[in-house]
Amino acid sequence: MIEISGLTKAYGDTRVLDGIDLTVSDGQIAAVVGPSGAGKSTLARCINLLERPTSGSITVNDQDLAALSGKELRRARREIGTVFQSANLLRRLTAAQNVALPMRHQGVPEAEIRRRVGDLLDRVGMLHRANHYPSQLSGGQRQRIGIARGLALQPSMLLSDEATSGLDPDATRAILDLLTELRDDLGVTILVITHEMDVVRGIADVVAQLDHGRIVEQGTVADVVRRSDSPLSRALLPMPPVPSTDDRRPWTLRYRGDEVSPVWLSRAARDLGDIAVLAALVEASHGTPVGRLTVGLDPRLEPRRVVDVLAAHGVAAEPVGSQGLVTVASATSSTSGGRAEPAA
Repeated sequence: MIEISGLTKAYGDTRVLDGIDLTVSDGQIAAVVGPSGAGKSTLARCINLLERPTSGSITVNDQDLAALSGKELRRARREIGTVFQSANLLRRLTAAQNVALPMRHQGVPEAEIRRRVGDLLDRVGMLHRANHYPSQLSGGQRQRIGIARGLALQPSMLLSDEATSGLDPDATRAILDLLTELRDDLGVTILVITHEMDVVRGIADVVAQLDHGRIVEQGTVADVVRRSDSPLSRALLPMPPVPSTDDRRPWTLRYRGDEVSPVWLSRAARDLGDIAVLAALVEASHGTPVGRLTVGLDPRLEPRRVVDVLAAHGVAAEPVGSQGLVTVASATSSTSGGRAEPAA
C-alpha cells in the first residue's frame, strides 16, 4: 500500500504540490489525472524520490520514504518500479541488457540476473526480442521492455508516468492489458500518471484529479461518474454531439444508482411517454453500470415529474440549458442489471 499525506513541493516561492493526500490499497490500480502544469510529473518524481518533498510523507509498506536517506532510502526505493514516458531505454544496450541494468547496479549475481531477465521478458511477451536494440523496436515494444525493467527489482508498486503517451490505440490497449495482468498475477500495486481519460476508464480502480497542485476530486471511477456532474466526471464519460430537435425538450441523464436495470428506459417511458435517445454512452466500470444520455421528451411534461420518475430508476435528470439539477433524493430500482444498455 502507498499512502501520501500532506505532501507539498515548493521551488522557492512557487508551490507546485500543495497538501496532497492519496491512498492506494494493495493490488489496486490508481490513476492521477490533470491538465498540463497541474503537478503530475512533480508528484511522480516525489513518489519515487527523484525529488525530495518539501513536507509531508510518502509511506510504502509502512515506511515513510521521505524520512529516509542514504542506504535505507536506496533499499526502500526498490519497492517502487518506474515506467517512464517513451520507456527511456539506453539505446546502446539490447532489450535484455536494459532489463538487467537495475539488477547489475544492485549487485545481483549474474546467474540470477539471467534467470530473472528471461522470466521478465517472457512475461511481457518480448523474449523473442531479447537481443534487439531500442531502435529496432516499436513504441509499444519499447514500453514492454520498460515495464520489464521496472519490475526487475521485484517491487511491490509500479509507477507508470505517461507510459502510453504517443502510442497508437492498439499499442495502448496492449500495455493496459499487460499492466492489469501484472496486477492480477503478481499483486503489484500500480499508480498511473496520465492525461488520457481512455486510459483511466480502461484500467483504473480509483482516480484522483490534480489541479494547480491540489487533488480536487477522487474516488472509484464508477463513483466519480455517478455521484457528480463535475469536469472530471464529464471527461471520464464524455457525451457525443447531440443532434438538434424542434419538437422535443432535451434532457441530460446520468446513472447514479448502484443498480440500474437494463430495461429502465422502457419502464420510464410508461410514465413519461416516448423517450427519444439523442446521444448515449453507457458501459460498465468494474461491473458497475455507468452512463450518460441526452434524450428528448415531450415539452409539456412538468420537470419535477420527469426528475422523480427517472430518480426511481437510479437516473439523475436535468433539462439541457438549466442552471442546476432539480433536487431530488437518490433512488434505485430493485432490478439488478449487469452491463446496462439503453432499452427501447
